[in-house]
Amino acid sequence: MARVITVAVVDDDRMLLDGMRAWLDGVPELRLVATAATAGELLGEPGTEPLRGSAVPVRPGAVYVPPDVVLLDLLLRDGSTSADNIRRLRRGGSRVLVISTVPDHARVIESLRAGADGYLTKDNDLPTLVAAVKDVAAGLGAHSPELAFACAHDSSPARPRLSPRERQILLDYASGMTLKSAARRAGITVHTAKDYLDRVKSKYQRAGRPTYTKIDLARRVHEDRLDGD
Repeated sequence: MARVITVAVVDDDRMLLDGMRAWLDGVPELRLVATAATAGELLGEPGTEPLRGSAVPVRPGAVYVPPDVVLLDLLLRDGSTSADNIRRLRRGGSRVLVISTVPDHARVIESLRAGADGYLTKDNDLPTLVAAVKDVAAGLGAHSPELAFACAHDSSPARPRLSPRERQILLDYASGMTLKSAARRAGITVHTAKDYLDRVKSKYQRAGRPTYTKIDLARRVHEDRLDGD
């Protein structure tokens, strides 16, 4: 029997929360366990008030059990930033799928760099949402046209421009290959492959996003969607 994925929704639109409950009630693989108007409310942080009338409200004082995936609205009326909300929810133990009314490209990129696992606009249908939640829960990240477009047009200094060979070595090495195997696949020497990898690290260092380990490099690949461009 397939594992049921637990889902929470952070959104201050009550109609959307009720609609989300109706949607997810018909999906046996997903279970909506909580809804909240703010990230703080979901996490049970002191001083946060529950959203009255929400579909599955967080009980004040309840022990927080992190859901597998949190659907997070990009813009909330409490004035919080999406990047801060994402980091807090990730620290709480959940993966995060950002949902928004519009594909704001700058905020898409900002969300990814804060640790979001995917981005969808609210005009997508239920099968698309379910597929995205499953991908996020599996650690694959949710790819969408909005996300691909934002990454392809990201010209911010924080995303270094890599040459085709630098990118190839980065992708192969970050995917788990040894540097020797990456060099063999590219048809170059290990010394040359190391030079390319050092250039990649140097570019990320200058962009303010240092990459000291293979895990760091894999995270940059995920953040910049280099494997999906």
